[in-house]
Amino acid sequence: MISFFTFLSVVAYQLFSTQAVTTIDIRNNCPFTVWAAAIPGGGRRLDYGGKWTLQPSNGPNGKRIWGRTNCNFDASGRGQCQTGDCNGVLECLAPPYWEKTEFTLKVT
Repeated sequence: MISFFTFLSVVAYQLFSTQAVTTIDIRNNCPFTVWAAAIPGGGRRLDYGGKWTLQPSNGPNGKRIWGRTNCNFDASGRGQCQTGDCNGVLECLAPPYWEKTEFTLKVT
């Protein structure tokens, strides 16, 4: 299986403003479609060059992010992915047992 960082080429930027807002940009730099997933956050289709911006909340709960490939979803968001599938749904509610990146952000 290709490493999460290899096939998704995640670029995560933590931008802190005076209100302590953090954003994470997930960008697909691969020549094929990647279906990004995050908890909390759900999931998105990212074609080449596509970007998904998340605003995680600060606190003790982390953010889990991973990539999925070769996915097919119907209009209701039900389907399946060859890698990184999360129980057959586009909007992930629980992480699969795949490679992922986790972030816990705390503002002090």
